[in-house]
Amino acid sequence: MHSNDVVPRRATGADARAAADVWLRSFAAALPTVRCAREEADVRDWFARVLLPGYETWVAVTGGDVVGLMVLNGEELKQLYLDPTWRGWGLGDRFMNLAKEHQPDRLTLWTFQVNTSAHRFYEPHGFNAVERTDGARNDEREPDVRYLWQPPAAF
Repeated sequence: MHSNDVVPRRATGADARAAADVWLRSFAAALPTVRCAREEADVRDWFARVLLPGYETWVAVTGGDVVGLMVLNGEELKQLYLDPTWRGWGLGDRFMNLAKEHQPDRLTLWTFQVNTSAHRFYEPHGFNAVERTDGARNDEREPDVRYLWQPPAAF
């Protein structure tokens, strides 16, 4: 496996099921202590009816298989999930570069406080924690943290 064999592209409606399945596998692997707020069928429906048609959604594809996804809503990075077998191969870095290309002035995102692997990923990419909550505003009721990235100020 090599991330150079993976092609990131804008998602189409035909990618909804595969992208949702990547999300489900990744969520289960990365967040075993967090209760998923939606049933599998609801996640697939949410991808097909909400995420893909309503947001800037990207998928990473190799050999016809979706192995990662990224969803942008303006400056908010709403989703960045990789198939667990593709973690550590540079695919997340490629998505991050793509996000910064599309939103060069700033990016924000939310992640759960227990998701230390996400913190270890985002912080070296220049994201700083700017807000922590008790989770009352998210569906999972899980304490979360908001991150912000802005490019260095030009002099």
